[in-house]
Amino acid sequence: MADSARARRLAKRIAAIVATELEHTVKDPRLAMVTVTTATVTPDLRDAVVYYTVYGTPEEAEESAKALASATGVLRSTVGRQTGIKFTPTLAFRQDTLGEHASHIEDLLAAARASDAEVAQRAEGATYAGEADPYKAPREVDPDDTDDWSDEDADLTDERVEQHP
Repeated sequence: MADSARARRLAKRIAAIVATELEHTVKDPRLAMVTVTTATVTPDLRDAVVYYTVYGTPEEAEESAKALASATGVLRSTVGRQTGIKFTPTLAFRQDTLGEHASHIEDLLAAARASDAEVAQRAEGATYAGEADPYKAPREVDPDDTDDWSDEDADLTDERVEQHP
């Protein structure tokens, strides 16, 4: 097993080599809008996955995937020559969906901002149902306010307490 730092370095090198080869050597017109985003290599350095994006329609993305599959052998031999490692890793290509996820997250954030603006607009003219701050100071009891309780009711309550031990 190779250390993870070596695997990361090799992955970066593979991504750079594949991107350069797609731009200069491979002459397939279906690969015109392909951009290599990153690559990963397994810890044993035997397999590499190259992630790419395609700017265009889903049909163009499908055609680009077919073109990459047909160019895999040429790209692998170029990677082997330029890296100089004992065993050239197998290449697999996967479409990177990071852009789609980022746009989805942006849409969700825009919806959250709109909802927050609506709540703020509703709250702008609102008033409190009770006192503005009921916890700021203890409530003061008005001495003129009489309770509905009488002294007889208090005596009944005391009797009930005495009955239950």
